This record gives sequence, C-alpha cells and structure tokens, in this order.
Amino acid sequence: MILPLFFYDHLCLRKKAQSIESITEELRSLANDMVESMIHYNGVGLAAPQVGKLLRLIVIRDEFVGDNEEYRLGPPEILINPVLSAPSQEAEKMAEGCLSIPGIHAEVMRPSRIRVRYQTLDNRMVEEDAVGFRARVIMHENDHLNGVLFIDRISPDDRAKIDPVLKALKDKTK
Repeated sequence: MILPLFFYDHLCLRKKAQSIESITEELRSLANDMVESMIHYNGVGLAAPQVGKLLRLIVIRDEFVGDNEEYRLGPPEILINPVLSAPSQEAEKMAEGCLSIPGIHAEVMRPSRIRVRYQTLDNRMVEEDAVGFRARVIMHENDHLNGVLFIDRISPDDRAKIDPVLKALKDKTK
C-alpha cells in the first residue's frame, strides 16, 4: 500500500522516533508499505516519521553504476533501530534532496564513511561500515529518526536562499 508522505513543517518530522521493541506482523506490514512507497515516490530512502510513524525504521536503496556506466538502484533494504558510530574524519559535500521537502536540493557535508548497526526483519543483527552514497543515505534517513532534516545541515547562506521556497511549501501543504 502506498503511504501518504508528511511534508516540511509537519510536527512528526521534528520528533524523535521510538525504538522498536519487537518485530510484529504490523511492523512487517509497515516496512513493506514503506518499501512500496519509497519506490512509488522514486526515492532512495524513507524513514517512518515521513509517513507519520514515530518508529526507528528506515528503508533504503543503494545506487550502482554498472560496467557500461548505466546507473541503477539496488534492492530495497529495511533497517530497524539503526545506531550510527565511528564517522570518518574524511567528509564529502554532495547535493541532497528529500521526499518530504520536494523540489529542494542543497549541498550537505557528511562523513564519507559511517559504522551502522541495525536489526533486520528476520531478527538478525547486522554491523557494517557504510561508505559513500550508501553512508549518506543512511545518515540522511537516520537524521529523520532524530527529528533532523537535511536543511538543518546546510550553510546559513544556502538556507537563506531556500527559505522562500520552504515558506511556499509550508503554505501549500497546510
């Protein structure tokens, strides 16, 4: 089922999500609906607060460039209760956008590598060092779980440039 998105300035996007205590059929259904919604909205990530659920749940898709330079997205992944640690000293600036803030992209500086520990729907614990685009998507979606938006991480000058667009979006989505 395609879930409706919550847009910029909705209070749900500014609240901290709660840890998931157990994997239930309701959680499985939500995760699958989030995957379907992420694909429908053509996103590379989606966090539960973006669909009005204050749960520590994100879904992502990695990007790949094939041998023939063809860009494609990998299969969807579900991360439950992600915990980030050990950010690299090396950082990269890259344009980011967000399904909850349509039409706006801005340069965001983030570590190029991060360690992430999370649970899967089949109750496995996974720990990995995410690098590059994958690390960026995980950090972006994890920010949503803490009530942080990518526009909170941009320079004051860049923020001032997009403020009129944010105001128009806020007025449009009330």
